[in-house]
Amino acid sequence: MKSLENYLEIKGEVREALKAGRPVVALESTIIAHGMPYPQNIETALEIEEIIRANGALPATIGIIDGKIKIGLTKEEVEFLGESDEIVKVSRRDLPVVLAEKKHGATTVAGTMIAAELAGIKIFVTGGVGGVHRGAEESFDISADLEELKKTSVAVIAAGAKSILDLGLTLEKLETFGVPVLGYQTKELPAFYSRHSGFDCDYKLDSPEQAADVLKAKWELGLDGGVLIANPVPEADEIEYSVINEKIEQALAEAEDQEISGKELTPFLLDRIKEITDGQSLVTNIALVRNNAVVGAKIAKAFSS
Repeated sequence: MKSLENYLEIKGEVREALKAGRPVVALESTIIAHGMPYPQNIETALEIEEIIRANGALPATIGIIDGKIKIGLTKEEVEFLGESDEIVKVSRRDLPVVLAEKKHGATTVAGTMIAAELAGIKIFVTGGVGGVHRGAEESFDISADLEELKKTSVAVIAAGAKSILDLGLTLEKLETFGVPVLGYQTKELPAFYSRHSGFDCDYKLDSPEQAADVLKAKWELGLDGGVLIANPVPEADEIEYSVINEKIEQALAEAEDQEISGKELTPFLLDRIKEITDGQSLVTNIALVRNNAVVGAKIAKAFSS
């Protein structure tokens, strides 16, 4: 479609891999621009790409440069998104404005899912998905990620939903939307920093091949929408749920005192939790993204074959 070419640019090696049916894994860019401090943001982004290559798939980091969605960022573009302070956080609602005004943007989970589907990429690796925020019964603060999982046919490999959220209500919303929540080699929903949450996934997956079979069955039946594949952080890197929850409560109270909400809330909480935990949350965050990259690449490989 000619009009789509005005907004979408697929890097050559990604285009060739998709055309040949080889495994490709989408990666978001909000984690680069807004999710981690410099220089760990750039170092982690480039390392994740190498992990995906080492596990038999091609990485396609997605971002917006000068009003164009780039499917497969260059090293220089990753560095630009990680260093510049002019990067807009882009979800579904932001896409038309950022593209029309030729701005630079980092795609959220929702924004990346949209771009991945436009490019024909079915597997997407991230850290954790957004969901229903604590206190949403009063604030109505619910991430657009959940609506995107409802409608966009991309599998998201993540360490569950971010533990700053109300995980029980997030699962209820996903159930209402018909989004399968599949635990990768676990029945319990991981809680981002922790392997345990006290909540169950819908089903357990034992292998990349089983995950690929489920994805194919869903989409070949015409059941549109995404799948959340929840992959726990490695045991050696986790922060116990009771410990991290106490830190989250402290950060939430500070956010409320400072009247921080909306799209500014999650970056504030992640940064504040990093400070409160003396950097341990960042170490855990990097470890879980690495682990998700390994699993995501294996699932992409199984799905393409």
